[in-house]
Amino acid sequence: MAEHSTERQSAIGAHGIIGDMRSAALVNDKGSVDFFCWPEFDSPTIFCSLLDTPDAGIFQLAPDLPDARREQIYLPDTNVLQTRWLSEHAVVEITDLLPIGDDVDALPLLMRRVRVVSGSATFNLRCAVRHDYGRAETRAAMDEQNVTFSAADQPSIRLASDQTLRIDAQAAVAQFTLKENQTAAFMLGGIDDSRFAEGAAELCLQRTLTFWRGWIGQSNYRGRWREMVNRSALALKLLTSRRHGAILAAATFGLPETPGGERNWDYRYTWIRDASFTVYAFMRLGFVDEANHYMQWLRGRVSDCSGKPMKLNILYAIDGQQELPETELTHLSGHGGAKPVRIGNGAYDQIQLDIFGELMDAVYLVNKYGDAISHEGWRHVGEVVDQVCETWQTEDVGIWEMRGETHHFLHSRLMCWVALDRAIRLASKRSLPAPFARWDQTRQAIYTDIWDNFWDEERGHFVQYQGGTALDGSMLLMPLVRFVSAKDPRWLSTLEAIEKNLVRDGMVYRYRNEEGNIDGLAGTEGAFAACSFWYVECLARAGQVEKAHLEFEQLLRYANPLGLYAEEFDSHGRHLGNTPQALTHLALISAASFLDRKLSGEKSSWQP
Repeated sequence: MAEHSTERQSAIGAHGIIGDMRSAALVNDKGSVDFFCWPEFDSPTIFCSLLDTPDAGIFQLAPDLPDARREQIYLPDTNVLQTRWLSEHAVVEITDLLPIGDDVDALPLLMRRVRVVSGSATFNLRCAVRHDYGRAETRAAMDEQNVTFSAADQPSIRLASDQTLRIDAQAAVAQFTLKENQTAAFMLGGIDDSRFAEGAAELCLQRTLTFWRGWIGQSNYRGRWREMVNRSALALKLLTSRRHGAILAAATFGLPETPGGERNWDYRYTWIRDASFTVYAFMRLGFVDEANHYMQWLRGRVSDCSGKPMKLNILYAIDGQQELPETELTHLSGHGGAKPVRIGNGAYDQIQLDIFGELMDAVYLVNKYGDAISHEGWRHVGEVVDQVCETWQTEDVGIWEMRGETHHFLHSRLMCWVALDRAIRLASKRSLPAPFARWDQTRQAIYTDIWDNFWDEERGHFVQYQGGTALDGSMLLMPLVRFVSAKDPRWLSTLEAIEKNLVRDGMVYRYRNEEGNIDGLAGTEGAFAACSFWYVECLARAGQVEKAHLEFEQLLRYANPLGLYAEEFDSHGRHLGNTPQALTHLALISAASFLDRKLSGEKSSWQP
């Protein structure tokens, strides 16, 4: 290990995210960019010390103020991040962003600006680009005042600065001193990027601030948790592809759901389920364009260029690629030693029947609040719903992508019912032709099947899968999708059982099976953050508003200092899994919107 590679991995929650809707980077509270895929969200990393040592790539930039207090904030109503150091001798801030301009095809540009607010400080910089997840041999070379990073079969990258750079151990390094009100700027991007021009940094910053503030200013949420809802909306927007319209599940890969364990997945892709739920959140806040853009992307997944229907997969690459074979990066030590680190996702060819329901719910909402469905679109809907009619009684792996045995999962049945229900509603609302009798007969059959085969009379609650006895956090969606009344006695009995068995201080686990290793993986995992917010909404809908309010406030305290959430919580409420997680933030938005109305005694015109 090189002598410079001494920085320890930061906790998952000790990060802010910046992005330009083509890629994203994580910046830890020590001022280091320790995760950055370039030039696309799902491209290989150039910085990957979050999953290894700094030898896997890092951009370190910090003042020599060892006793300083550190904090991170976002500039108000933006995704522009600021890391600050406060000490007796100086106050320093580093502003980080990926600029957003008019060209959606522009390569991502990492811009870092240093400013001394008061006093003076000496700074140390080390930018170690390591191509291809740290697997490629990257060479650094001086190019006049800049440093270029090159590797075989990889795009070259350039670092430019108004400070003097030099090369050490194939990294760009610098040491410089700034006094009060002095600044320094650094730009890392494509070798021919025109934004390296003198004076461009300030223009990039102002345009990016204007973009984010203009976007979030369109939100119609005016409730008591406006700051947290807006931060969640901004995080979701960061996870959308400006070029394609796809919506990512998370910005990262390989971050463990179990400390030191094997549950380390790649979430830099678009899950039909997660993205469709995100459409719900965007529509709820009034962001119709994002929902319409996603539906345009989705049309390319359900039919080819000739309009011929295609099989719907559960996840895709951002550009629509269907096959995402799973590979282990054995050279990386993992976050906290959690191995293997995986890229790709073997779930792409799984059977998960629930995706039809989430898809149809999104189609229904976009038609209700956004663009009306086209003739061709309705034809595809008919094909999807007919497929549900034919397959709803099939076993699958369920919402949690079990890698064990297949079952008849309750959630899959539930969402098949949603698919039929939303299709019938849409056809009725738009006076569209449909085989109503067949669809309604199937909808009723699924309804009866759920009540007859997934209700355990002895235990007094619904069960995870037919023939089992366990509970499942996905059951919390039953009243949220309007399958059952939130105050139905059988549902309240199920909610009580979930509280007893799956809830710990407001944090809800997906499942705790005692019937064998149902998910096919070793060890356990943390509490699932999205389920925790679904739980809050269920409480509020059941009329337990004060309890829901308290649980919600507790969950808000589990956010990191920037208001971001990963996928899961450990027993101390610390973050586990990939981050930031779209499913968590959209569930927060839904819970906050409904709970705020209940606390205010308002009725909403929003009806999913």
